[in-house]
Parts: sequence; structure tokens; C-alpha cells
Amino acid sequence: MGRYLIEPFDGSDRYATERYQGAAGRNWWRCDPTLRLLMRRHLGDGLAWAEPHLDRLGALMGGLVAECAEETDRNPPRLEKYDKWGRDVSEVVMPPSFHTARQALMEDNFTSPAFAEEARAHGANPDALAAAWTYLLDQADIGMGCALGTGGDMVVSLAEKHAPPDVRERVREIFAGGFYSGEAAQMFTERTGGSDLAALEAEAVPDGESWLLSGLKWFASNANGSAFVVLARLPGGSVAPFLVLWERRDGTRNGVRIRRLKDKLGTRSVASAEVEFADAEAFLLAGEGSGSGLGTMMKLTNASRLGVAMMGVGVARRALVEAICYAGAREAFGRTLIEQPLMRRKLSELIVEVEAAQAMVFDGLVGPRLRLAPALVKLRAARLGVTAASDAVEVHGGNGYIEQWPVARLLRDAQVNPIWEGGDNILCLDVRRAVVKEQAHLPFLERLRSLATSDLVRAGVDDLSKAVSAWSALDPEVAEQRLYPLAQFMADVYAAALLEEQATWGLDDGRKALVARLYAEAHLAERGPLRGIDAPADDHFDTLLAGTLT
Repeated sequence: MGRYLIEPFDGSDRYATERYQGAAGRNWWRCDPTLRLLMRRHLGDGLAWAEPHLDRLGALMGGLVAECAEETDRNPPRLEKYDKWGRDVSEVVMPPSFHTARQALMEDNFTSPAFAEEARAHGANPDALAAAWTYLLDQADIGMGCALGTGGDMVVSLAEKHAPPDVRERVREIFAGGFYSGEAAQMFTERTGGSDLAALEAEAVPDGESWLLSGLKWFASNANGSAFVVLARLPGGSVAPFLVLWERRDGTRNGVRIRRLKDKLGTRSVASAEVEFADAEAFLLAGEGSGSGLGTMMKLTNASRLGVAMMGVGVARRALVEAICYAGAREAFGRTLIEQPLMRRKLSELIVEVEAAQAMVFDGLVGPRLRLAPALVKLRAARLGVTAASDAVEVHGGNGYIEQWPVARLLRDAQVNPIWEGGDNILCLDVRRAVVKEQAHLPFLERLRSLATSDLVRAGVDDLSKAVSAWSALDPEVAEQRLYPLAQFMADVYAAALLEEQATWGLDDGRKALVARLYAEAHLAERGPLRGIDAPADDHFDTLLAGTLT
């Protein structure tokens, strides 16, 4: 008879699973010094009131919500197309884990009107608290972040301006729990392309006070929502946004049909679908001039870009924590990975990049409204989410490629962020529009000058000013080709200046000054012919780590 192993071979303590605790199970507020620093800065005296809420939220996100995210990824939404009589009901059925997480999040919703009012009454900035809420949520599940947050502010803002009174009241009821309630979706993308509005095929025709909208949207996220902003072509040929509700004004089912759910690489906790409109009752979200609502919609799209940027930095932060935890436990060549020079270099660089992205995203959401910020912040943070998740997979080695470990899902989820709300090329075209048509680089450069404290970053601001002038003089075709390096240069100087500003807050022991210096040296300093190989052998990893994960 053959020999059978009843128990797996566990002949080394490297198999001791308790040594490999990652991010899940931790309190994500308590273990994130940068988030605590940002909240001390942006909440001021209101922090004393807010901190118990943040502490409870940190436990929720690192506990129940993170646990449910894994379960929902394994059991994604499904479509009940027909009822037992063969009628098209197009019902999206969400898994129990999704509902469990959503209920807990709505009970602790920092984005709700009631919470915002209470925060203001206690001297706490509700925008900063909402940013912290989404930042922590996005570390657990950016799909849930999308499911709860897709377009709610867009729907409410446009409906308040343009919808008939009874429809406006219905929208208010739908979003009584706040923008992040999971009730909204924005439906722009068609088979002809997402960004090319000239190729849009959906059409709307007048029907009394409302319109009848018909067409197919190819990639519509949060298809189980109740209120949609849909782009369609007017009879004159221009494009405008419309409000479509799941039910008509008379309470009957609207002409909205879900063809199928998308079988996606990641973000499985948000139901993305192909949605067909067949004479659906719709309401023009614009003034009398055809297409005049697009300008307003684009402003709201910029807000959505900051939301996607937060998803990128949330994934990057989670990936960083997972990488640090694993490297601290895994042994190779006689010592842990985190003790080895190459790993210390990799993690040091990742810490600096993540904190730079954190600075950019929180500045975009809580700082002054710079026209250039949304495109630049999303350009940097969304891409960092992908590279940081990839780094975390590499740190885990073969285990990182296995779905039972958390980083494989992070990488799958992160890949959508550079796509949502415009890819890199679309963001660069928006940078061009902002510079050429709105001279948005002038207040941007002025702010950077006010933040920079070192000679290196001040020189970077001056060089960026010269670069914008030189770029403006180029032939249009060449100028478009050079948009990407210009936008990257802008993001580099923006992040460097913000980190230097943080170093002046006096809220830590000087560690932020180190982060600012390392970032500026990596992105703005001349590297020389030896590319820094001959640089002093300073190892700042222990200092960086101490202020990264506690």
C-alpha cells in the first residue's frame, strides 16, 4: 500500500500562519500615521470629536468590510433577466456579502448630510472626513467605492438645476442618505467609444415635458442603481446629459433593460453591464441651449476623477501595507526580506511614492480647487495603484500570484483606475484644454511657488514654467505628442511642493521633511552620468517605516 500524508509537512516555523498577518484585521486608522497627520491638519480642534468616529471606522474597514470584499470577489453579482412569466425584469442580484458591507457602511457613512451637519457643529471639516472615509474604503474594496459613489453628486447637482419639481423631489428621496448611497450610475460609454462624443449613437426626442431616450450603453457601472445620468444626442445633433430613473413618473417600469453583466478582470463588487434604453422617460439636464449641460457635467466629471484617484491611492496604500507585512515575516537566505538591502530600497521608494500620492489626492479634495489638479492627480495616483499592487505581488513571490492571498485581487482591481473617467491620453488632452483655453497653469504655478521651500523644488517650479512656455510654442501635432511628459513634469513638481508644505506643518518629528527631500531628489534632481550609483549609502528605511505602519 502507498503512504499517505494525513497532515501537510509543516517542518519549519516559516509555515506558521500567524506570522503572516497582513492588512486585514488591523485598525486602518490607528496604523496609518500619514492619515492621522492629514486629519490633524485638516480637522484642527474638530479632531477631538472626530477621532472616535475615525477609530471605529478604521476597525470597520480593516475588519468586516475587508472580509466581505474577498467574499464578494468570489461570488460576484448576477443578473436575473426574466421573471417566472418570461417578463424582462433585468434585476441585478447582489451577493449577501455585498449587502452586509453596504449596510455597515451606511450606518457609519461620513458622506451623509446628517453626519456632515454634525461634523460642522463640532468644528470638523466634513470634506476632510468624507475624504478619509473613501480613502479607507478604497483600501478594502474600490469596487464598493464605485458602487456607492458613482455619479451621485452629478445626479443630484444636475437634477436640482434642471429637473421638474416632482422629479427633483424624487431624486432627493433617492439620495436622502447622501451621494454615497449606491443609487447612481453614469452611462456614457458606447460600443463606438467612450471618449469620442462625436460617435455617440444614443438619441433623445421631445415628449412633452420629458424626452424619450433610446440607445445602448456598452459599459455602465452600478447598473443596479435607481438614477442614471445618460449622454444622448439631441435632434439638432449636439450631445447633452439626461436623467433617467428606473421607474417612470407614474410609477411604472421605465424603458431600461440590462442585456448582460460584464465578466470583468476585477472590481467585481460593482455590477457593470450593457444597458439598453427603449423609449425610456428622460429629463434634459441642461438649459434651453442644446448641449449646454455638458460644461457643468465636465466639472462634475473632474470631481469623479478625484474619486478615482482616491481609489488609486487606496489600492497603493493597501498594497504597501501588505508588502511590508509579508516582507517582515518571510525569511530567505537566513534573514527576513525586510532586512535585505534590495527589499529595503524597494519598500523605501514605495513608501515615498505612496505618501506623495496621498498628499496630491487629499489636496485635490480638501485644498483649493485648482483646475489642473483633477487630471494631474488621477494621472499619477491611478497609475501608482497598478504599479504598487504589482510590486506587492512581486514581494509575495509566487504566493502573490495566488488568489488566496490578497494582493492578486488588488492588482486586478487597480487596473481599472487608469481607465475610469479617462485614460492617460484623455487626461493629457484635458491638461492642454486647461492651459490653452483657461490659462490654468498660472494659478497652478503660483500655488507651487507658495508651497516650495527648498532650492531644488523652487528650481523645479521655475523649470516647469519654462517648459509650459516652450510647449506652447510648438507645432500643434508635436505639442500633442509632448503632452504626456509635460503632464508628468507638472505632477512631479506638484507632489514635491505638497510634501514640502506638509514638512512645515510641524505635526511630526521631521520625518515628512525626509520624505519630501527623497521625493524631490528622485523626481527633480539631475542624476548625472552614474545615475546615482555613487551616491552616499544612506539607509532611511527604518525612519520611513516607523512613520508608515504602526
